[in-house]
Amino acid sequence: MSTAFGFEPTSIAVVLGTRPEIIKLAHIIRLLGDAAWIVHTGQHYDPKLSGSFFDEMSLPEPDVFLEVGGMPRGAQIGVATQRLDELFAEHRPKAVVVQGDTNAVLAGAVAANAREIVLCHIEAGLRSHDRRMPEEHNRVVADHLADLCCAPTDVNVANLHHEGIPDGRIARTGNTVVEAVRELVPDADHRRELCTSMGVEPGRFVLSTFHRPENVDDPDRYRAILTEMAALELPVVLPLHPRSVKRAEEHGLGDLLSHLIVVEPIGYRDFLGLQAESALLISDSGGVQEECSILKRPLIVVRNSTERPEVIGTFAQRVVPGPAIGAAARPILAHVAAAHAALADVPSPYGDGSASRRSLEALSRALGG
Repeated sequence: MSTAFGFEPTSIAVVLGTRPEIIKLAHIIRLLGDAAWIVHTGQHYDPKLSGSFFDEMSLPEPDVFLEVGGMPRGAQIGVATQRLDELFAEHRPKAVVVQGDTNAVLAGAVAANAREIVLCHIEAGLRSHDRRMPEEHNRVVADHLADLCCAPTDVNVANLHHEGIPDGRIARTGNTVVEAVRELVPDADHRRELCTSMGVEPGRFVLSTFHRPENVDDPDRYRAILTEMAALELPVVLPLHPRSVKRAEEHGLGDLLSHLIVVEPIGYRDFLGLQAESALLISDSGGVQEECSILKRPLIVVRNSTERPEVIGTFAQRVVPGPAIGAAARPILAHVAAAHAALADVPSPYGDGSASRRSLEALSRALGG
């Protein structure tokens, strides 16, 4: 018996390994229904974090866990690829779907290619042109192995063309993050409760996240970032992963953290709620660069490079650690209402919320459906 889009039960292997992948593949998994065969590599897995994400996204538990978490990058990719190869030999899917630029994506892409299984890469064509980023290697290899590149924007399509990938392997779909944000952002009452729980007023705080090694592993950059945020006129809420807290302690930066509202990582729904009520976002997160365009909030991106240039100049500006952070933030914080009003009617470059459906329609065509 066939299921949605003409796919047979458990015929589409959805390989994922991190929390962002769960978020961005959630609606695809729901649309696939019984056709989805969920394989979790375990790159990010613990009951408190990834486990809760499946509950929060109303998704079934994965069918398979590969348990590669905690390994160095090379070992993680190698072991995951080997285990996926063995898995696909036992249960051969019609197609393998991967999303983004993680180690799970690279392992899924190589394993699918080795078994000559159709590979669909969701969120294809992103490029930072920064070879220092492991994610750049992962996404480039996945795109060149993919039979179907689902590119969110015209910029991404152009990147693929520039690298010689033909039109027949590319579909412009939009980004599945739009569906996720629209579905999960909490209502106004819940957002106000979130602000109260953090001890801040709606529209009168900065929300920040930092996790990239280029920032938190470099003591001078990390100090420069925290110094600038501690000096801002509004309070800064900083959900900080334990690894980043540890790095701050190792670098002797605890005094700077004491000037910020440092909290443990929070669920995706609550994080979206805080974004929607913030005055300003300051982050090195790729996901926040997308979400700000849906929630219409200004963002300061603190990174060497970005693979999401579509939001730069409208919703976001990119700076390096140091005084540039405060210089960019203070004009926004001095005129918050005007900054928000200027973004209210600017369309997100990531589509209209139909990316999951468009991606699966393109995959059905690629499979001859």
